[in-house]
Amino acid sequence: MFHYSQSDLYCEQTALADLAAHVGTPAYVYSSRAILENFNAYHDAFGDIPHRVCYAVKANSSLAVLGLLARAGAGFDIVSGGELFRVLKAGGDASRVVFSGVGKTADEVEYALEEGIHSFNCESEAELALIDAMASRRGVKAGFAIRVNPDVDPSTHPYIATGLSEHKFGIAISEAKAVYERAKTFSNLVAEGVSCHIGSQILDPSPILEAVDKILALAGSLRSEGHPIRHLDLGGGLGVAYHSGEKAPAIGAFIESLHARLRASGVCVMVEPGRSIVGPAGVLLTRVLYRKKSGDKEFVVVDAAMNDLIRPSLYRAHHEIIPLRKRDLPSITADVVGPVCETGDFLARDRHMANVLPGDFLAVCTAGAYGFVLSSNYNSRPRAPEVLVEGATYRVIRRREGFEDLIRGETLP
Repeated sequence: MFHYSQSDLYCEQTALADLAAHVGTPAYVYSSRAILENFNAYHDAFGDIPHRVCYAVKANSSLAVLGLLARAGAGFDIVSGGELFRVLKAGGDASRVVFSGVGKTADEVEYALEEGIHSFNCESEAELALIDAMASRRGVKAGFAIRVNPDVDPSTHPYIATGLSEHKFGIAISEAKAVYERAKTFSNLVAEGVSCHIGSQILDPSPILEAVDKILALAGSLRSEGHPIRHLDLGGGLGVAYHSGEKAPAIGAFIESLHARLRASGVCVMVEPGRSIVGPAGVLLTRVLYRKKSGDKEFVVVDAAMNDLIRPSLYRAHHEIIPLRKRDLPSITADVVGPVCETGDFLARDRHMANVLPGDFLAVCTAGAYGFVLSSNYNSRPRAPEVLVEGATYRVIRRREGFEDLIRGETLP
């Protein structure tokens, strides 16, 4: 949905340089069409297999994005009470929500039960005991799935790998059957599913297929022993192309490769994609402030910083950086850095890129996931606005913060 027409970069039918001049920078911009196309790629690929696509809210929790997906029929995967609140405010259906995460609090569990969510993905026996007690107090039955750790290496960044025995997530697959058996003693819990999620930004789907085979075998064994398993939650994890030469797995082809396995299971299948739905659908717009040289080193100083997009600093993540208006100038090699008072404040290092001048606008690509949601007010910098493009029109879906927002809720002694 992001393309050049002559020398101008467009999102759908909207010229981004014009948008940046009107809205200001830094600013996050999302393509509504790209979000819906990516969601529908999952939904359509399942065909007649009973399924639910539960968007992972942590990837991008903007109310407008959640509302767009809710209207398209999405379910939601949440990891906090705050995310449930956002889903409900955006028009999402609580009965289509699954609650994941290793550290759910009693207040969050009570809120989820009160709203009537579909089920909990549980990660410890202590959590099962808590949910049973809270459900008993309310006089309800709570559906749950145990998040199984299949000890599969997803071959991704160590911070976003979750499927090995050394990680904090889930219950070892070798112990899962015994945990399901002991869970029968909890009279207010119903073992409705089996869950698994091995990590994020996975470009080779082979580890996901290996994990799926393991939990399908476990689910079949549990059903044969009388556990009322009605769904399998396969998690998310499909990666996106951050480098221009990188190839991401095709969503439809990946789901279709699972058809034979899933059809034979006879249960409803859930997936929890986040990054692959919103990642390629967003960019961060920024403006060049200065050009600076230090010896042989070239710096492009821009108005976006690590507080706006922390992924390059936190993960050494790569994002393509391209001009909103092309010029016929020789390219340069430079560090793209922001105003934050940290050496770690960079968007790119030693990047071969377009030759840009102060005042030019740039797009930091593939920034729709884990961009704004990880932003902060570090250095007392107001957070950027978010903008949703719909064809030739756009609307600001989160206004730019001002200085008064920085001190909201604070008091002087």
